[in-house]
Order: sequence, then structure tokens, then C-alpha cells
Amino acid sequence: MPKKKATKVKPIPKGMRTVTPHLICKEAANAIEFYKKDFSVVEMFRMLTPDGERLLHAEIRVGDSVVMLVDESPEWGALGPTSLKGTPIAFYLYVKNVDAFVARAVKAGAKVVMCPWQICSGATDMAS
Repeated sequence: MPKKKATKVKPIPKGMRTVTPHLICKEAANAIEFYKKDFSVVEMFRMLTPDGERLLHAEIRVGDSVVMLVDESPEWGALGPTSLKGTPIAFYLYVKNVDAFVARAVKAGAKVVMCPWQICSGATDMAS
């Protein structure tokens, strides 16, 4: 019997980057709606648990990057920042107009905990 030729798989799927964040959070569906509200975020995919109670997997596009989200699953040890009372990670989001972006975020309900500032590279930086 002749051997079948192996299908060549792309190491990085089309539309993805080398590193893709996968966020765990309480009420991930609400987070997605917040991100879509006024941040040019596009929801690409959503899958619920069989009981329809939790978000099992979702993907959103932020500019040219994909971010995956999922609801907390304490039974699997998957907890988000609210349950952990903090987070050890931060993301940089590059936008054309930081001041306008921050104003939209605040209008949409975001809380600014640190104002944008100019860093030595000439870019405007912000932590929130």
C-alpha cells in the first residue's frame, strides 16, 4: 500500500501572529462587548459551553492582531484578574492618537489609573 503524503501545515495560521494573547476573565462576553463599543475591535469567533452559560473560546481582532478570550473555569484552575485580585501581565496597544483613544475609553466606561506620558523613544506611553 502506498504511503500517503503528509499534509503540510502552516506553523502560523493565516491572520495570526507569532504570539497570541489568550485572556481569561470573568464575564468574557461582557468584556468583548465593552471592547467592541468604541475601540474598533471586531469579534471574529465565539463558542459557548454546551449549556450556553460560559464563553468557551472567542477571538477578537484588535488592529492587525488577534486576542483570544475565555470565561474563568475555576474547576480547571483558569482564573482571571478579578479572582486573582490583580494580574502579572500588561499589553501595549499602539494607536495613532493616544489622547483621542483614551477619551473614547473613558467615555465607554474605562477607568484611567495612570495618564499617558512621553517616553524617551518619543512615543506616548500609558499604563492602565
